[in-house]
Amino acid sequence: MASFSSNTVVSTVIKILVVSLLVGWGLTVFDITPQSLMANLGETIQDIFKVFVSMFSWSVPYILLGAVVVVPIWVVMKLWAYVKERR
Repeated sequence: MASFSSNTVVSTVIKILVVSLLVGWGLTVFDITPQSLMANLGETIQDIFKVFVSMFSWSVPYILLGAVVVVPIWVVMKLWAYVKERR
């Protein structure tokens, strides 16, 4: 069995604590308590899915609008770099 150094164990525990803190904070943003999570697990998953779908449907028009500007600039920059490299 592989030996674990105390450094990796401590860093893993710290990472788990930080992620747990962020997930707990995220759940409170959606007004989810541990009691409601266990009592309404199916509904909670549906509610979270609805929030993500609404965020996605909100962001797509903005992403497309930004891409109209960003993608042509990126293409020109790549072509410019290609032309400079060939000289």
